[in-house]
Amino acid sequence: MCGIFAYLNYNVGRERSYILEVLLNGLRRLEYRGYDSAGIAIDSDMRLMMQDKPYDTASPLVFRQEGKIENLVKSVYSAKSLMFGSIEVHKLDVDLEKLFSVHAGIAHTRWATHGVPAPRNSHPQSSGQFDEFLVVHNGIITNYEVLKQTLIRQGFTFESDTDTEVIPKLAKFVFDKACDAEGGVTFSQVVMEVMRQLEGAYALIFKSPHYPNELIACKRGSTLLLGVNELGGETSRHLFHDVKALTANDKPKELFLSSDLCAIVEHTKNYAAIEDNEIVHIKDGSVSILKFDYEKEKPASVQRALSVLEMEVEQIKKGDFDHFMKKEIHEQPNSLTTSMRGRLKDGVVGLGGLKDHMRTIRRSRRIVFIGCGTSYHAALAARPIMEELTDIPVTMEIASDLLDRKALIFKEDTAVFVSQSGETADTLLALEYALHNGALCVGVTNTVGSTLARKTDCGVHINAGCEIGVASTKAYTCQIVVMVMMALAIGSDKMSTLAKREAIIAGLTKLPEKACDVLKLDGEMKALAESLIDQQSLLMFGRGNNYATALEGALKVKEVALMHSEGMLAGEMKHGPLALVDENLPIIVIATRDDTFSKQQSVIQQLHARKGRLIVMCYKGDASLVCPDGETRVIEVPEVADCLQPIINIIPMQLLAYHLTVLRGYDVDQPRNLAKSVTTQ
Repeated sequence: MCGIFAYLNYNVGRERSYILEVLLNGLRRLEYRGYDSAGIAIDSDMRLMMQDKPYDTASPLVFRQEGKIENLVKSVYSAKSLMFGSIEVHKLDVDLEKLFSVHAGIAHTRWATHGVPAPRNSHPQSSGQFDEFLVVHNGIITNYEVLKQTLIRQGFTFESDTDTEVIPKLAKFVFDKACDAEGGVTFSQVVMEVMRQLEGAYALIFKSPHYPNELIACKRGSTLLLGVNELGGETSRHLFHDVKALTANDKPKELFLSSDLCAIVEHTKNYAAIEDNEIVHIKDGSVSILKFDYEKEKPASVQRALSVLEMEVEQIKKGDFDHFMKKEIHEQPNSLTTSMRGRLKDGVVGLGGLKDHMRTIRRSRRIVFIGCGTSYHAALAARPIMEELTDIPVTMEIASDLLDRKALIFKEDTAVFVSQSGETADTLLALEYALHNGALCVGVTNTVGSTLARKTDCGVHINAGCEIGVASTKAYTCQIVVMVMMALAIGSDKMSTLAKREAIIAGLTKLPEKACDVLKLDGEMKALAESLIDQQSLLMFGRGNNYATALEGALKVKEVALMHSEGMLAGEMKHGPLALVDENLPIIVIATRDDTFSKQQSVIQQLHARKGRLIVMCYKGDASLVCPDGETRVIEVPEVADCLQPIINIIPMQLLAYHLTVLRGYDVDQPRNLAKSVTTQ
């Protein structure tokens, strides 16, 4: 959803132009999350002074623009005026070559939740005139209306419609009150008192001219990462203690704060994930991490070791492809291989993340799959094989619906939470609910260090690699592979399914090769897209293992091509959907061979009888079996084990959605109104 980013250079000279490019490029790395406006804040020259300022340091320069980041770039480099708080002044020549040995800048991409996309609603949000406190925010403040009314009574005026604006104004209120009473207050004390008043989910970064060259960040529920790049030598993997422990280290360094590793990787691979209710204070080149406790006046110091990021810069670039979605579709043979690497050995599946909990899982009353959107579909695709190999009942829950119903979760259950980002708000709230009810909670995610990975009892990383396109492709297929391997591992103690398990494992080893084969349908899918470009609706029928394929294929078309599409259970065709069938409405029927194949043949015949416009997906060589008239358009795919077939079958649907989007002239990687990581309810 929203993206936050900050850059602080210490004891290393950086020109203002360099600082701007680091901040703007950080925002570009966050574009894929979805956004509708952007903004940054940097320091002005001391000569750009304003009368009656309540501080004697340089005033912040704040740039905020609606639309794409390039609109913000134009605003930064060619604006005729600048904003100092609520005052517009004529732009003086901002010296882009001015050198800063220490400088702190913050940046933000906004996905609108409170207030329409507009500069006044963009971040950084300000405390008011003179920008005494500036904040960038990812999340939602649920008690902002109460705080807003309180601050209005204290004489504050609000310029935006956002929930975020209460935060910098609250910081100023705390600061002014503390200064009047005590004559001084630290930046961290201000932020701690602000946190004490806030309710909701958030990751925040604060900048203030009262505390020049300092940054404060804190989080509750939203992701926050710290990146460290010590220059002139390898970054030490020491623990961060309090400020004093690192003040003596005057090495030149660059420090980064971000809501996403993608914005850090090109600068450093050394990072630390910040936990809930922690405060990061960067001052004098040192980092202190403090643990906020509502019941204690003073926070405890936290030790935190740096982790090493296993990601390459090339993973966040398009390479030779026009779009990230196309790149990620074609990366699937490799991502599937990576997901299985080290986990299949001598015909045995080994999942280290589940090893210590395997006995508990096998004795579960039931397994509950919980997810949203594409992740839910991946779990649905894996459900049949999980039940077949484990003899454990498997139920499906959409995370938001589980919470709305307060569905029954028992301590004898194993709850499996599936999320590409590991930060999906509804899924995390469902996780808290399941933990409270005592269930064993298992995480399946693509993001190391994510909230889901940290809060579940155990889990498996899908290792799909960084996925930039908003529409999930390779993460979906890797999620299915991982959950199939989970079924194999959980059911490995049953002799009755040995032959089935051996066949699946043999199929897994050939899966990347089969994925390569199906990618050769790219041109054919483009031609199909050209024939469908003017259609308003599209139906997809699937059943059994491929009901999930119909749902996911329709979702892909819906979210990127902006075409109405519905995935339907073929067994429900006669209970309403059949009324839609005519010679104009395109219908894709997934009829690859499995236990439901003969039923799908019957569905095809019934649709033919009503002159339906059919497109049938089948195995290579099966066209005559599914389309006896020889006139129906077919999509022929390679055969794999039935539980792995959804992985192969979805790839042509991904290609179809991609080509439809390009032909219709829409943004493939950043679909309208959508975000990659849905961090709000």
